[in-house]
Amino acid sequence: MTALYTATLAVLSAAGLLTLLRLVRGPDALNRIVALDVLLTMIIAGTAVGMVLREDTTPLPVLVVLALLAFTGSVTAAHLIEKREGLR
Repeated sequence: MTALYTATLAVLSAAGLLTLLRLVRGPDALNRIVALDVLLTMIIAGTAVGMVLREDTTPLPVLVVLALLAFTGSVTAAHLIEKREGLR
């Protein structure tokens, strides 16, 4: 079972690197915002896999806070971009 968790963390790490590349090279602000949201989601997933691997639920409040931050950030960014597009 440990091999499965290790493979999951390896795939999440590779996806995180690709997402980080999109975050740096994104052609516009919306792509960067989406990449940041995806990166936060992958951090949450990696932390959850680590919790299962260690059989420790101590970081669970951190996961909830990260999820709330990701949601709030995405909604706020979408609202700001909608306002900016309305000005054009």
